[in-house]
Amino acid sequence: MIAATSATQATGVDETARTEAAVIAVDQHWLEAELGGDTAWLDDMLLPEYRSVGADGAVHPKSAIVAHAAKNRGSDTERRKVEAWIKAHPSGKAVVIHGDTAILSFYDPGKGAASDVRSSDIFVYVHGRWHALYSQHSGARNN
Repeated sequence: MIAATSATQATGVDETARTEAAVIAVDQHWLEAELGGDTAWLDDMLLPEYRSVGADGAVHPKSAIVAHAAKNRGSDTERRKVEAWIKAHPSGKAVVIHGDTAILSFYDPGKGAASDVRSSDIFVYVHGRWHALYSQHSGARNN
């Protein structure tokens, strides 16, 4: 797949490896695919059962994620919004791998992964690569 090769070359990380670095690389590729409209890569990486649950409890299935990415194709509007949010809310990343399952958590670096989780993505290693199964997002805390 051309998209996977490009992302591997860009990050220098083999996204098919069973490592923390590979999980983080796949997640970064996911962000780039959503912002750039790479719906073919997203459709392949997101499992059919994939769900994203927002801080408000709203559930977004795979089809909604892919459709949103399609709207981003050829436009940098969403990319600018996301990049501004990331700049205003720096996050640390922590990965736990157990067997064929990986959990990638994003946290406030000032508070640490043990006391603050903003969101988590759950990946499953299937057919030689990581696939997203579930994401959970939390509201910002001001403690």
